[in-house]
Amino acid sequence: MGFITVNEGFNCELCGAKVPPAKGTCRNHCTKCLASKHVDDHIPGDRAAMCRGLMEAISAEGTELDKVVISHQCEICGKVQRNKVSSDDNRDVILKLMKLTQL
Repeated sequence: MGFITVNEGFNCELCGAKVPPAKGTCRNHCTKCLASKHVDDHIPGDRAAMCRGLMEAISAEGTELDKVVISHQCEICGKVQRNKVSSDDNRDVILKLMKLTQL
């Protein structure tokens, strides 16, 4: 059985930003504050998670801004998911997370 992936725009539940669909991949976090929602379970875009909790960005790892990986943690169930940054993500927030991760 294959997964059906969904790529849709949304309004961020944390900061209220209107987030457009991603180009070439599935959008999984806000481009402004980097928050996510626990909707994916096995693969990005599957929308199979039952939790639906808010997932704040807790760390960012990498040396090149376009190749950074953000970790999000669900406020309800505690699950941590790692996601690649998108080209339209807020670079200032990414840099702040990277500095926090290095402490």
